[in-house]
Amino acid sequence: MAKYWFDHVHILSKDPLKTAEFYEKTQLAKRESVNTLPDGRTLVSLSMGGPTIKVSNPRIKQLVPGALPDGCGLEHFGMRTDNIDKAMAELKANGVKFVQEITQINPKTRIAFFASPEGILVELMEVKA
Repeated sequence: MAKYWFDHVHILSKDPLKTAEFYEKTQLAKRESVNTLPDGRTLVSLSMGGPTIKVSNPRIKQLVPGALPDGCGLEHFGMRTDNIDKAMAELKANGVKFVQEITQINPKTRIAFFASPEGILVELMEVKA
């Protein structure tokens, strides 16, 4: 069976850098990096001494339509796994429906998304050393 652990929360903001500044100025988190996602959106990663906060611009097309009426807010939480292929197969066998299949986002990281019965978006991710 695949192993899972909590990794991050992902917030969508019209101004990711301004949102990140809030967490920095209030000393709730420290900026780790600013990157550009494959679709051109800005992604800011903030450290909280363990799990991270990810802040990016809204997606052009929401993975769970209507979940965020104005396109901003808490988009998803991320769960890391040691084997995304195995995890995805196990989850699908248990009736989980994925809204995005496995995508390679960089040489070390692959992700997929599924929605809970309540429509909460969950990112499943595998990061290789």
